[in-house]
Amino acid sequence: MLRHFSVIVTTFIFWHLCSFVTLAEGKKPEQMDKFPPGPLEMTTPDPLVRGSVEKQPLTLEELQKLETALDELNQEATTTLQIGDKLTAFDIWNRELRLRRFLGPLAEVHALSGVGAIAWNENERQQVKYITERLQVIEKQMLKQKSTDLELWRSLGEAYQNIHVPKLAVVAYQQILILFRQQNNTTSELGTLNKIAELHLSWFDYSQAATIYQELLNLAISQGDRPNELGYLQQLVHIFEKAKQHQQAINVLSRLAGIYTSDGNLTQIPALKIAIAQNYQSLARENPNLLQEAFNKYQEAYVTAWQSQQYVTASEALQKLIKLYRSQNQIDEALQTAEILLETETLATNFYGLMQAYDQIGQLYLEKKEDGKALTAFQKGLEIAQQLKYQETYFSQRIETLSKGNF
Repeated sequence: MLRHFSVIVTTFIFWHLCSFVTLAEGKKPEQMDKFPPGPLEMTTPDPLVRGSVEKQPLTLEELQKLETALDELNQEATTTLQIGDKLTAFDIWNRELRLRRFLGPLAEVHALSGVGAIAWNENERQQVKYITERLQVIEKQMLKQKSTDLELWRSLGEAYQNIHVPKLAVVAYQQILILFRQQNNTTSELGTLNKIAELHLSWFDYSQAATIYQELLNLAISQGDRPNELGYLQQLVHIFEKAKQHQQAINVLSRLAGIYTSDGNLTQIPALKIAIAQNYQSLARENPNLLQEAFNKYQEAYVTAWQSQQYVTASEALQKLIKLYRSQNQIDEALQTAEILLETETLATNFYGLMQAYDQIGQLYLEKKEDGKALTAFQKGLEIAQQLKYQETYFSQRIETLSKGNF
């Protein structure tokens, strides 16, 4: 009996040897003695698998029975977690995961992915670590074997995403990209490049994301794909602004404006000019000489929007212009712009915007110590506030304070 048990243990140790050796690489002997194997590295025999499995692989019937039993284990673990026994639940899941590898790498990766997602949601960091390490073992074996199994690579990428390690997911999708390129599958290549770019963005690697989107942009241009060309340019604007690379953002925005102009789509231009102005404003913090560019672009945005009767966008440009004038203590210019804003909000029939414009005018006159004109502006603001039944108290208090001569 003891001899039989020794054979079973030896068999299971041999079965797990490849995985264990991979995990142990780079570790000193004393480190391996100090830290016991994780639950997915354990080689303890399991009653769901006969001991002679190494000498004689499981039959199709045995594999089907094992799959059914493992599905039942998964359900048992789910139920156990639901009643609050997290420790036991993950013990059951780890048993399931150890045995899933008998069903092949795809089945194992699917299981690791599902349990990994649960472990992440339950904030079980150690369990996520175990699963990450096992996925890396599988990945190393796939690379060694030069696997061309697209479904397995895709499942591996999804598993890494489920446990929130996008850097490792990128490696899997890069392998998928190589395979699609070998197949000359352009559609799938583009989809994979987009996926890789999204993963780079998910951990704020703007430089790598920009590189991928530039590659996608070049492909779109070469194929005459104008919709995707515009989409990739917009993504690059987003990336450069997030990365605070404002000059690059301006360059791409200007390129977009040129495309829309040549296509006769002028309705997009005002919003682009506002975005360019905002980027110049950011650059002006380091180089004040660029502030005039911001003023110019806001003014151009207003004029272009007014001409195309985009009064909401025109109002936005004027509001930003007023704020910029005030920041530079150019109160008279801000007042002149606010008067234009009144007319624009009237044409847009934006009563809330009108009310806010009168408030701005009142505040600007206060800065100029012209209390009478400020009072008139707040009174007009109150009239609109009463119609809207909004901010009535605010305007009433402003008027009361001015009427008492406290300013």
